[in-house]
Amino acid sequence: MAVPYDHLSESWRYPVASRVFHWLVALLVLIVWPFGMVIEFVKEDVKLDFYFIHESFGFLILWLMLARLAVRLINPPPPRPPLPVWQERIAGLNHALLYVALIAQPVFGFLATNAFGFPLDWFGLVTVPSPIGKSDLAPTLMSVHVFLGWSILVLFALHIAGVLHHHLIRRDPMLERML
Repeated sequence: MAVPYDHLSESWRYPVASRVFHWLVALLVLIVWPFGMVIEFVKEDVKLDFYFIHESFGFLILWLMLARLAVRLINPPPPRPPLPVWQERIAGLNHALLYVALIAQPVFGFLATNAFGFPLDWFGLVTVPSPIGKSDLAPTLMSVHVFLGWSILVLFALHIAGVLHHHLIRRDPMLERML
C-alpha cells in the first residue's frame, strides 16, 4: 500500500531477517549460477569440485529461500513509496517469479542429480538421500533446472534494472528499504 513516505522512519525498512536473507541469497546466486554455467567446460580433474560447490550452495539457497518466505509471511513487506499501478504489478510479478524460481531451481537440481545416480553430499557434512533414485527422468529434470537457471538470470536482471530505475531515475528511497 502506497502512503506518504518518510525515509527516515525505520518502519519503512524490511525487517533485519528479510534483509539478511535477501543479500545472502543474492550473493549465493552470484556464486552458484556461474559455477553451474561452466561445469561442462572445466577439466575432468576439477569437475567434481565444481559440482560440489554448485550443489552445496544451491541446496543452501533452497533453505534460505524457504526461511525467507517464512519471514515474509510472518512480516509482510513494509509500506513503499507511491508507484504507478503498472509498476506495482510488474514489480510484484517479478518478485513472485523470483521466489518461485529460487525455490524450484534447487529442488529440480537436487532431483536431477539424484536421477543421474549421484547423491547430494551437502558441504561434505550430510549425504541427503534421494527421494527418487536413479531414473530416466534425469534429462527432463535437468532441462527444467537449466531453464530455471536462465529464468533466474533474466528475473535478476529485471530486478536490478528496477532498483537502478528507482535509485538513479526516480531518485526515490526504494533501495534504502533493503539496506
